[in-house]
Amino acid sequence: MVSTSIRPLIAPLFVPGDRPERFAKAAASGADAVILDLEDAVAAERKAYARECIRSHGLDGSRTIIRVNARTSPWFEADLAALREIPIAALMLPKVEHAGDIAAIQAALQRTVSVIPLIESAAGLAGLTDILGAPGVCMAALGSIDYALDLGCAHAWEPLLPARAELVLRSRLAGLAAPLDGVTTAIDDPVAVAHDARRAADLGFGGKLAIHPRQIAPISHAFRPDEAAVSWAQRVIATADTGAARSLDGEMIDRPVMERARRILARMAKPDAR
Repeated sequence: MVSTSIRPLIAPLFVPGDRPERFAKAAASGADAVILDLEDAVAAERKAYARECIRSHGLDGSRTIIRVNARTSPWFEADLAALREIPIAALMLPKVEHAGDIAAIQAALQRTVSVIPLIESAAGLAGLTDILGAPGVCMAALGSIDYALDLGCAHAWEPLLPARAELVLRSRLAGLAAPLDGVTTAIDDPVAVAHDARRAADLGFGGKLAIHPRQIAPISHAFRPDEAAVSWAQRVIATADTGAARSLDGEMIDRPVMERARRILARMAKPDAR
């Protein structure tokens, strides 16, 4: 069965749906979820085979997400028909532009399921309020490569910063989990991956999509507070526990500062991605 809730994600990993020999390896990579892909990673002539592979994926359903093909594609209905009873945590829907795209999933499966809409176009960004308010949406993700293609801009941090900031803001206003940032295409450059992930974390994203197991460690590390931040948070909390003066290193310790410290320590308390 399909779950109606999903825990926050940091480094979910894409795996082609027609490569079943990679499923277990992806699950053991340290990723906190595996995204079995029926869309871009699978050629048209292998879509049916990929569905059969995913129907018997054999993974922990609570850590398995399926990316189906877009609603406008010729494979959308067959994808949903194949997924009605298999154990997964959520569906990821690409190229979402309207709340109706989400409703089509619920109608086809005849139940409310967790959906992660991929925002990959100007129209999707413009329709964010309705999309994020649709029943079943648990968090959003940025399809940065397709979004850049749609706008005709470079797939780089600065041109995509407005879209990233809007996605974080609208997710917060909708009361959803922090969104997932788009992919970094470099798979052999952990420094670049970590740099992109740290900027995403600083902007307010909850995690980042990964396309290779080598990206899991730098992404996971970037979204965890560093030692200096943890030490600062512990000292802030100690001012309340000890009744000491409510200032630290010349900084006033008021409610927002205390809450920030609590959130840092809460992030450290989360289990490792694996």
